[in-house]
Amino acid sequence: MSQPPNQPPQGGFGAPQDPRQGGFGAPQPAQPPQQGAPQTPPPPQGAPQTPPPPQGPPQAPPPPQGPPAGAPQPGYGYPQQPAQQVPYASGPYGQPQQQPGPYGYPQQPGQGYGYPAQPQYPGAPGAGSGNPFKGKPALIIGAAVAALLVIGGTVFAVTRGGDDDPKNPVSQGSDGPKGSESPSASEESEGGADPENLNGGRQPGEAKILWYKQAPDAPKSGADAPGLWITDKAAVKAAYKQIFAYNITDGEEAWAPISFPQKICSVTPQKSSDNKVVVAYESGSSDRAKCNKLQQVDLTTGAKGWSGSVSNGGLFDNTIKIELSITGNTLMVGRAQSGTAYDVNSGKKLYDKERYGDKCFPAAFAGGEKLIAVSSCDATGTDEHDEIQQLDPATGKAKWTQRYDKGWQIARVFSIDPLVVYSTNEDKKAWNISTLGNDGKFRSEVGVDLKIGTECGWAILERNLRGCAGVAADANTLYLPTEATTTANEIVAIDLANGKEKWRVKSPADEPMLPIKVEDGKLIAYVKPSYDAGGQVVAIPVTGSSHQPAKLLQNPASAASVENGFFSRTYDWVDGRFYLASTRLTGNDESKEKLMLAFGK
Repeated sequence: MSQPPNQPPQGGFGAPQDPRQGGFGAPQPAQPPQQGAPQTPPPPQGAPQTPPPPQGPPQAPPPPQGPPAGAPQPGYGYPQQPAQQVPYASGPYGQPQQQPGPYGYPQQPGQGYGYPAQPQYPGAPGAGSGNPFKGKPALIIGAAVAALLVIGGTVFAVTRGGDDDPKNPVSQGSDGPKGSESPSASEESEGGADPENLNGGRQPGEAKILWYKQAPDAPKSGADAPGLWITDKAAVKAAYKQIFAYNITDGEEAWAPISFPQKICSVTPQKSSDNKVVVAYESGSSDRAKCNKLQQVDLTTGAKGWSGSVSNGGLFDNTIKIELSITGNTLMVGRAQSGTAYDVNSGKKLYDKERYGDKCFPAAFAGGEKLIAVSSCDATGTDEHDEIQQLDPATGKAKWTQRYDKGWQIARVFSIDPLVVYSTNEDKKAWNISTLGNDGKFRSEVGVDLKIGTECGWAILERNLRGCAGVAADANTLYLPTEATTTANEIVAIDLANGKEKWRVKSPADEPMLPIKVEDGKLIAYVKPSYDAGGQVVAIPVTGSSHQPAKLLQNPASAASVENGFFSRTYDWVDGRFYLASTRLTGNDESKEKLMLAFGK
């Protein structure tokens, strides 16, 4: 019997770990399985169990455990041959493809600072059928620490009842340039530019702490701190019930904090071309609250624009958790089994993306340069499978549809343009990374045997397709880190034309190195700090014969304990500054939690 729909996967190498597995469209566990509703399969025997939430800041992780034994199985559902010790296995599309990891999501990346990644399945390739794509056994991608506390919320979420459905979103007027009333002193983010004198021990050649901000108080159960938006003037961060904005140069308040009546539960990772974002917050504080209240925010001024409510959807649909994304001028709101699009500037409803065909419903969306939808089809039926579509953001019409074979679940989207998809097959304990062209046809499949070290948050009540950090791509190349916990790893450059390795480079320190982005012909990467040394930002030439990292910033050793002490984190490099921010607050009252750090010269 399968687990309730939105249960997080247990370990399993092959899904970038943020097991937000369940998927957008799964019915509430309290309901009996319905035709078309996806059911999350139980984890394979021997898969590691999710650890309890850590107490306090993370400690240095122990060495990772070895992967479970077992030969990889062939991949995606086309005529397959018996498993053999050969380089590749068949993939999800009937071509020898890399086998996606179990659980349908790229495995959780090395947990934020100081938490060990979960055990992995062997990264050796499996048997192949005759596809052009190759398959591989599932790997682990490490689990973001933030997920650990969210697990408790999973049980809470799947056992609560439903509220009356709110009305469809209706655009409302602005609440003024500064949002709601100023928060009390206890609610505000505290700390000046350098409250702990982190620059006091700075050595020659080390970067400067431009500013450091402590987090607002959070409940003992913890709170989300999603989003990180950098404009040309401000760094903006959501935390618990507020949004804070700081001048990028000195950390002074760019505009007054915006307070919300309830917890922030989702944000658009992207901002619009004119610096607008949309934030979702809960409908109340009870167990029956939904994530269905929307508020547009102007990152330039701090003004609150239109607001509204999202309807709960049809039978077995819900807004217990929603995902937001912006593509052009379109805001997509993804519910459990459907999506609704709005004009991001006015809040006007554009269209609904609902069930299509006889047995398919949208389970997740990903936005940015393109709008992508992932659907679950014939769940629990004989033709159960996933499909991926590119949508016209203005109309919602599918430009193309690509079907995945039975047993393969689309778990993450590593890149939108080019479109790089990570999928997994739990039964075969296999993972697959494939590139799709502008026509939706499979262009190539990663044919490199490696244990992936990307960092992904847990996907509990949604798939969170764009939930992985530590991976980057340009038009022709995918940059993946190998798995590591407290030792040096490598970044591998993979040719998207054929899935083969171009080159790889080792971290310049005894700590893991993670890709951030590609700019000006160089891959920008973050080298994690150690207990006595600050992290680094490095630039790696992506062309030519040498790919040795060149140091852009050496963060000060005097700030290593703070830099290394984020419970879970996100980061960005913009205009020569490196930003490090929390994504989850623990609610620990023993010490003030960290919200943001900014480094520069």
